[in-house]
Amino acid sequence: PRYPIGKYEPQPFSIEQKIEWLADIHFLPVQLENAVLNLDEEQLETPYREGGWTVNQLVHHVADSHMNAYCRFKVCLTEDNPVIKTYDEKQWAEMNDVHKLPINISLTLLHALHTRWYEAIKLVSDNDWNNRTVFHPEQKKTIRLWYLLG
Repeated sequence: PRYPIGKYEPQPFSIEQKIEWLADIHFLPVQLENAVLNLDEEQLETPYREGGWTVNQLVHHVADSHMNAYCRFKVCLTEDNPVIKTYDEKQWAEMNDVHKLPINISLTLLHALHTRWYEAIKLVSDNDWNNRTVFHPEQKKTIRLWYLLG
């Protein structure tokens, strides 16, 4: 249980993989909510690994991360190779909202966000998955929409 868990290895496009990944987006809020459902305050404030974020920070991070991902998908589908916005995840995880608000706020946000996200991308054409791109300024490379879905 240490970060990072490894480098993401891009998968070739396939209908089967697309169905699986779209289902992941569709069902993640329920799965995350079920994972933290019976945790008490002490458990929520426990780091999930030595030197890592607390479970509370991690839940809020998923909401932050997925809001950014949703925006990246939208600009990728509506602009030609846009430069995506990066953000400092560590600083976001230390902000007041993360430390003061209960995780149910982020869980509620994730339910609504994933409903919108899934609806926005469930009918994206195979051609667009392979040919729509964004430019990542930190990585200094163009990334396909398919890679973002992975």
